[in-house]
Amino acid sequence: MRGGPPLETVERVDLERYMGQWYVIANIPYFGERGNVAGRAIYRLREDGRIDDIYRYRDGSFDAPEEEMKGVAWVVDEETNAQWKVQFYWPIRFGYYIIGLDEAYEWAVVGHPSREYAWIMAREPELSNARYQALLDLLEASGFEASQLQKVAQRPAQVGQPGFQ
Repeated sequence: MRGGPPLETVERVDLERYMGQWYVIANIPYFGERGNVAGRAIYRLREDGRIDDIYRYRDGSFDAPEEEMKGVAWVVDEETNAQWKVQFYWPIRFGYYIIGLDEAYEWAVVGHPSREYAWIMAREPELSNARYQALLDLLEASGFEASQLQKVAQRPAQVGQPGFQ
């Protein structure tokens, strides 16, 4: 854990624009994500204001069946909508801070306040090398060990390539 000052988020998140499917491009994974391929997060705003958080993935291989974990999230900072709490398993809740977000909502960078976990996500299954490096730089500037990020294979040809889980 690197610690440091409180994690800064983006100024404002339009929740309706943020909803939908995001490909997990890279992460500093928690135990439930290690070795997964084809990772996607799907967010759906509920009538009660909470957010369905659905994580779809294949466990270790594109030949594995698609699996799904369902969680719920809620906005903690309603002024920005950039700080959430997420719960997949009771009673564990974790912070979800949106620290980078494209104006067109094409990519997002999410971090845990401890700086032990992070995610780079995009609406498409790949980012350009230049964009990916810029997002790694953002994470590093925010106090994360960007070298710990591992790319998540979104297509079979990526499995086993340098930098991929």
